[in-house]
Amino acid sequence: PRGPGPAPGAALPLAEQILQEAAPRSTPRGKRRGERTGGDEDGGEEGYVDSRLSRRILEQARRQQEELEAEHGPGAPAVPKQRRRSPAGPAASGPGSDSEDDEEWPSLEKAAAMAGRSGEYGGEVAVDPEDEAAIEMFMNKNPPLRRTLADVIMEKITEKQTEVETVLSEISGCPLPQLDPRVLEVYKGVREVLSKYRSGKLPKAFKIIPALSNWEQILYITEPETWTAAAMYQATRIFSSNLKERMAQRFYNLVLLPRVRDDIAEYKRLNFHLYMALKKALFKPAAWFKGILIPLCESGTCTLREAIIIGSILSKCSIPVLHS
Repeated sequence: PRGPGPAPGAALPLAEQILQEAAPRSTPRGKRRGERTGGDEDGGEEGYVDSRLSRRILEQARRQQEELEAEHGPGAPAVPKQRRRSPAGPAASGPGSDSEDDEEWPSLEKAAAMAGRSGEYGGEVAVDPEDEAAIEMFMNKNPPLRRTLADVIMEKITEKQTEVETVLSEISGCPLPQLDPRVLEVYKGVREVLSKYRSGKLPKAFKIIPALSNWEQILYITEPETWTAAAMYQATRIFSSNLKERMAQRFYNLVLLPRVRDDIAEYKRLNFHLYMALKKALFKPAAWFKGILIPLCESGTCTLREAIIIGSILSKCSIPVLHS
């Protein structure tokens, strides 16, 4: 250790001053460490992660890897490049941004084939006739008619048209403004694209629908019942990310749920893209429960096959505790 320094005001040779500047200086780190409260709980020195936080990080990483393997098959990368988002999330790029990659998983078709062979998703369902008869005992014998987006939109348009025409005729006699013919032409073209869509980019006009005040009316023009299953998956991605919870709930209930039920009823299984759309819709858990699960239970017509397939999504995906 160095001895005591020279008396104040004493001049040192230049060489000794340089050596003193270059020499390491001790700092009272032990004192600061002792003054910190909870130093042991924080893992000691700064820059290190304590064991509890390390276990949580590893647990989350393992869970994410298991979900990726369930969706893509074994050997999936930890974080696919297409799924990396900016820190600000989907809202940072906006619904019509070019940076948004429409084909989230280029190997989706391969994953569908692998999942179909291994039975990892709720496509092929073995239904026990006794169980099916048991669940039918609880179903409504005279169920109410199921409403779709077309029914709701036509009802709203008729009500609004009657109301506005009455008010305008009383005030000024102005005719009711209709949609611009150019807008109709654009979204009729979008309808043709979505009815044949398999993969690739979606039209920008479709991406901006969630930002429109009359998004339901515009969506009705594209005729969701004619979309392919792949287009329904991409639409669910866009609407679950960019619509508010109440609006996403309406999309799930009026568009996604009827399509899923019709597909199960017709093919006795669920298309892989529609199954992935149901999983993607869980991005908004409250809207998923209120727009899909609860209406399905309240319909009085839920079949055992529908219950098994949708129940498999609940068992495979992590859902916040409060929503559960």
